[in-house]
Amino acid sequence: MMTVQDYPSRLSDPASRKLGTFSYLPEMTKDQIRKQVEWIVQNGWNPGIEHIEPKFAKSNYWYMWKLPMFGETDVDAILAELDDCHDANPGHHVRLLGYNNFTQSQGANMVVYRGTAV
Repeated sequence: MMTVQDYPSRLSDPASRKLGTFSYLPEMTKDQIRKQVEWIVQNGWNPGIEHIEPKFAKSNYWYMWKLPMFGETDVDAILAELDDCHDANPGHHVRLLGYNNFTQSQGANMVVYRGTAV
């Protein structure tokens, strides 16, 4: 029988908190982030960017960085916006969303930059 690993995520330790599926994996490289953005674009989804202070990360409401990038297909432009958001909010978590037009919901949601926990 396979054992299940326990992730020591605790409310008392903000640095241990997990933020979605990819947060349980090692931090993504620039190339892996690019592949995720390419996948969102190839599926015809609209990218959006949000950010928030780490202490409020469990909130349902994150700050929207500009408007969702409706119809944007330039991967480099999307990556540049992620970097701009991170540069403007260096201590914040920054996440990339992929809005699915068909289901009218988020089809992708991943933290790209993890802020400093306090």
